[in-house]
Amino acid sequence: MFNKESIIDNIKTLFYALIIAIIIRSLIIQPFYIPSSSMEPTLLVGDRLFVTKYSYGYSKHSFPFSPPIFEDRIIFSSPKRGDVVVFKTPADNRTDYIKRLIGLPGDRIQFLDSNLFLNNNEIFKSRISKKDIIYCGNKKIDVFTFEEKLPNNKVHKTVYLKNFGYQNSDVFEVPEDFYFFLGDNRDCSKDSRFLSSVGYVHKDNLVGKARFIFFSSDKSKGNLLFFWKWKDSIRFDRFFKKIN
Repeated sequence: MFNKESIIDNIKTLFYALIIAIIIRSLIIQPFYIPSSSMEPTLLVGDRLFVTKYSYGYSKHSFPFSPPIFEDRIIFSSPKRGDVVVFKTPADNRTDYIKRLIGLPGDRIQFLDSNLFLNNNEIFKSRISKKDIIYCGNKKIDVFTFEEKLPNNKVHKTVYLKNFGYQNSDVFEVPEDFYFFLGDNRDCSKDSRFLSSVGYVHKDNLVGKARFIFFSSDKSKGNLLFFWKWKDSIRFDRFFKKIN
């Protein structure tokens, strides 16, 4: 039988464990799940990844439920162009999004004939595949796959619909202390191009930098409870894959 003292000790242990977990999650590293296809082919639906919270310093959004502990951002370190970043959407300051950082404060960004221009210079991209099929929501789409090279020599993959659905845009001028994000799945991403829902992201809304995938599964090929389907449903080749 449990006596009163052992019950109290167990409660203390659980309390300390909870505090340690909150500290690790808030200050060091946090797991995230990818629910959408907006970052394909870099991130797939079902990827689970670790995000480092210390990469850009800390704001209220570093902590669970975004408590108003302090204003602004402390120990701030500027993100680099091309980083894959988790942030709170400006629309509600609550929902987590993950996108690639393209525009820094003061940058001018525009799409012309489906080509991305940064400060009036076209971002070089080279086509590496003409016949890839990826997801846009629950629908499969045919895409061209490109390698895109940013001005800081960061290289990553992007995909575009074969009819290049997103042709032209106005000029996006990134305000001071704000950032401009795009999904790698360019024709299937709600990102900074959509000013009413995402738009420019303030530095205080940055949550952390995506580092690597630690687990990945495809629910369409089987529930994880059915271990005999693991060879089909679990993407073993994505375990511990670094996020570029």
